Amino acid sequence: MATSNDALRTGIYPIAPTPFQENGDLDLEGQKRVLDCMVDQGVDGICILANYSEQFLLTDVERDTLLDLCLDHVAGRVPVIVTTSHFSTKIAVERAERAAAAGAAMLMLMPPYHGALLRADEKGTFEHFKSVASAVDVPIMVQDAPLSGVTLSVPFLAFMARELATVRWFKIETPMAAAKLRALIQAGGEAIEGPFDGEESITLMADLDAGATGTMASALLPDLIKPVLTHHLAGRFDEAADAYAAILPLINFENRQCGLRATKAVMMEGGVIASDYVRHPLEPLHEATREGLLRLARQAKPLALSWGL
Repeated sequence: MATSNDALRTGIYPIAPTPFQENGDLDLEGQKRVLDCMVDQGVDGICILANYSEQFLLTDVERDTLLDLCLDHVAGRVPVIVTTSHFSTKIAVERAERAAAAGAAMLMLMPPYHGALLRADEKGTFEHFKSVASAVDVPIMVQDAPLSGVTLSVPFLAFMARELATVRWFKIETPMAAAKLRALIQAGGEAIEGPFDGEESITLMADLDAGATGTMASALLPDLIKPVLTHHLAGRFDEAADAYAAILPLINFENRQCGLRATKAVMMEGGVIASDYVRHPLEPLHEATREGLLRLARQAKPLALSWGL
């Protein structure tokens, strides 16, 4: 089912975790339950195969398996964004073509990098995104995150948006994200169709004030984050601030203490998945950290904590 660009310009598009069995194998039935839970959370869309999905710990065969399973199981209930990042332009194009053929509503890519020192310059990055944009007629989101080690300047991002008609969505996760979002919207004007933030929505209020129209949080509490976005976009700023203040302790703990393990821990506690296993060399949460997370979750009461019980 095709999704209009207008429908993708605003909303909450959380990252789906990838559940594993205790032996480290993919938990495909658990993945379906994750997706069903996210739909019930009222999300506007779902992003798969992202860093928060442990994409860097998946084989190519597993990626293809998850791509088909997720698109088939969601079955058009909400748009699905597929992360297709790779340092190789050729492989990024192939991944993009595969995702588009499977029904992805949007692609998300990081700039090409490998390790701490091997990364493309602006010319190479532009050509990378141009190659993907030329291969598929699907909107593309640029993920601007410190993980890549690549500095994407505001003038360069605005240039890409003006030159590449489908590269007009931006997930800004850098330090001082609000300032960068504000500058990007000013520099790019109408070419900036989807200014989003990320990083578990930890700077959401400031980013919305700066002009962000969407957020890419985790799947831990999107049902509680969405009212913040809805209130703010409707001009109900006090209501947005109150809703955000109520959940900020949980978001902060997730972001600063747990990372991608938080959603899995809460979803296991809530009966969504059977295991919160993360693949080595990632390590499981310390029991004290887990209890701190669950204590805050019990206070906030996200749907993920009770969905499968």
